[in-house]
Amino acid sequence: MRAAFVFGREGAFAGVDPTGAPPPAVFILRLGRLVARRDKASAPNRIAAALSKLGPSYIKLGQFLATRPDVVGTEVARDLEHLQDRVAPFPQEVAVATVESALGAPVSAIFTSFGPPIAAASIAQVHKATVRTPDGEKAVAVKVIRPGVVRLFRRDLETMGFAARTAERLQPVRRLRPVAVVNELARSVALELDLRMEAAALSEMAENTRLDLGFRVPAVDWERTARDVLVTDWVNGIPLADREAIDAAGHDRPALARLLIETFLKQAMRDGFFHADMHPGNLFVDASGAIIAVDLGLIGRLGPKERRFLAEILYGFITRDYMRVARVHFEAGYVPPEQSVQDFGQALRAIGEPIHNRTASQISMARLLTQLFEVTELFQMQTRTELVLLQKTMVVVEGVARKLDPDLNIWSASEPTVRAFMTHALGPAGILEGAVDGIGRLGRALVELPDILDRGERLANRLEEAVVRGFPLAPESVHAIGEAEAKRARLGQVAMWVAALALVAIAVSVVY
Repeated sequence: MRAAFVFGREGAFAGVDPTGAPPPAVFILRLGRLVARRDKASAPNRIAAALSKLGPSYIKLGQFLATRPDVVGTEVARDLEHLQDRVAPFPQEVAVATVESALGAPVSAIFTSFGPPIAAASIAQVHKATVRTPDGEKAVAVKVIRPGVVRLFRRDLETMGFAARTAERLQPVRRLRPVAVVNELARSVALELDLRMEAAALSEMAENTRLDLGFRVPAVDWERTARDVLVTDWVNGIPLADREAIDAAGHDRPALARLLIETFLKQAMRDGFFHADMHPGNLFVDASGAIIAVDLGLIGRLGPKERRFLAEILYGFITRDYMRVARVHFEAGYVPPEQSVQDFGQALRAIGEPIHNRTASQISMARLLTQLFEVTELFQMQTRTELVLLQKTMVVVEGVARKLDPDLNIWSASEPTVRAFMTHALGPAGILEGAVDGIGRLGRALVELPDILDRGERLANRLEEAVVRGFPLAPESVHAIGEAEAKRARLGQVAMWVAALALVAIAVSVVY
């Protein structure tokens, strides 16, 4: 009820079309508009304002939804991408107590100095500290989990889950799948709440990119890292958003823009493991001109199939071979087989040709993304979460790169990396790697074959027995199922009307 009022008060319902919504939802939308503030803010700005006022859990929800433009739309996702963690830092003494509890020693014994927070977010905040090493003192970044955040997120996720289940029950939506979105958010938050997982991601990224010139991540101090505390090397660099400082330092901004694009594509296609939160606040350039990435709380993974799919799509758009892109979608099973591959190729041509006919400064990955979502809806393509996260990250990376070099041609910057991957994947080395992997999987399957046959035989016997005897249900079971379904329907309707009545009471109090 509180969330409904805040959303209504901030005017977040202004852009919602009530057509086809159940009566309780329509009533809530109308009441929300009645109590809405009268300002000229856009709908996305209003949603961001509401999420900020609702607190850390909802801010995290907004940041997460920024990775799902297929759910909220590209315009809203782009605005939520800039949603700031308007969360006050927690006290220094609380941070000290958390560090001491996590690492089992006084802060003075762990660090030679431990400064105040320099950045606060919904899940954690960062302090600058120093440690003693054989070579002298060294600056480190100390990330500390916000106290009580686990309980807070658990409570709010239960609320979001209830709202998602109610919405899905009253108005089923095939593509948006609100329950799946909340479950996905819960998994993401669970990983972020354990800072050892972020430390592992930093370590894996460092290992994958150790030979890459021009990119690195800060090293993890494993001895001073625990579930609630993460310690890494301090980053001395200029934020990529500070173009004036970059120019003053003598860095080549167009070269940095191309390096950023190449780095991201290598992570996605070569490694299948990419930094999924590459906004300007997480990217720095050091004195040598190398890009340093921090904050790997959100990462993306792609399997061999998805990496090949990504490369084929990009290569197809670069070479304007739209039928190739269409066939790749069908071969991967991303488009239902009953759809027409020729019609899909025609739709892709309608997306690609206008982009190629524009100047370098007008070619936008965001424009391509928007139109791809429209096409996938038209051809009943199921949402692929890992690909949506990849596409969202590509748009963010493109935005950062374009601020460095407004004339950057995204396709020409991508072409060398994509071509290198395609040459490897389709060449002798790639074929040999695929064969070796296939032989390995075949060997594992042969080892497990007796167990598989045994389980299959038992399952077949049970099915045969069930077919002969039928699938009887006791009368009390049938009655219980009916009661449960009726109760669930009643609870959904009651919940919607309770929220509506709460908004009525709030609206009356606002008016009087």
